[in-house]
Amino acid sequence: MATSRTARVDAEIEKVKAKIVEQQTKLKELTHKRTEMENLEIVDIVRGLRIPLDQLAVMLQNIKGGGRTSGQVVPKLEPTPTNKETEDETE
Repeated sequence: MATSRTARVDAEIEKVKAKIVEQQTKLKELTHKRTEMENLEIVDIVRGLRIPLDQLAVMLQNIKGGGRTSGQVVPKLEPTPTNKETEDETE
């Protein structure tokens, strides 16, 4: 009697392990698919810029180095002084 219960539990364990393997495989496939879709989206965006390849490389290096690009990155505005700060300066 105890052996049959153990066998049932063992069978259940094997089923769960098989499902885990199946789900892990599905997760890997979906992750790969997402990466491919992101890459396609990036390619579409870059092609939409219509920038020659040599200029694209320079622009990307500028972005990576924190440099400016041709109008794509807008510098942050300085905060405007509040009324109290303006009053303090005039006194």
